[in-house]
Amino acid sequence: MRRTRLATAAIAVTAALTLAACGSSDESSTASTPTPTATSSSPAATETPAEAGTIVEVASANPDFSTLVAAVGAAGLAETLSGPGPFTVFAPTNEAFAALPAGVLDKLLLPENKDVLTQILTYHVVAAEVPSSAVEAGKVKTVEGTEATITTEGGIKIDGATVVTPDVEASNGVIHVIDAVIVPAGVDVSAL
Repeated sequence: MRRTRLATAAIAVTAALTLAACGSSDESSTASTPTPTATSSSPAATETPAEAGTIVEVASANPDFSTLVAAVGAAGLAETLSGPGPFTVFAPTNEAFAALPAGVLDKLLLPENKDVLTQILTYHVVAAEVPSSAVEAGKVKTVEGTEATITTEGGIKIDGATVVTPDVEASNGVIHVIDAVIVPAGVDVSAL
């Protein structure tokens, strides 16, 4: 009986994530996002639930990540980022995506640009759980396959994007909220 309930819950969560990924950016969920361990004034920090969900569930529950959730869905990465991990995701907010040059986000979400979108999104992911207290300056290999540059003087930055809310806990890793979308060196978004 318990297994059936868990299977039903898993199917419901998967369906909800799929719908959230396909929805418009003005949709929001009533679930809350975990509070980071560090103090922050970022809108991505809210109340802590009893148990954190996966990275995708945490992001889906926060309206500040609706663009990221839509992009993860378009790239077909929701299942991967819902897996056991562990992962560290440097998650751009809706404002970060809005700061991209005009038209770039719309082009990235087109099916013919799925490979480029996947490259960009996986560049935001490290295949290990790295809390902010363990972040060190230097190069870090991303899931995309290339290295991003981390700096720690004056706060944590990755390729120039500032971590505005560190340590948002998830059951399969940690999310560090960033204020810009980072792009691997080999990707030219102006060519889309």
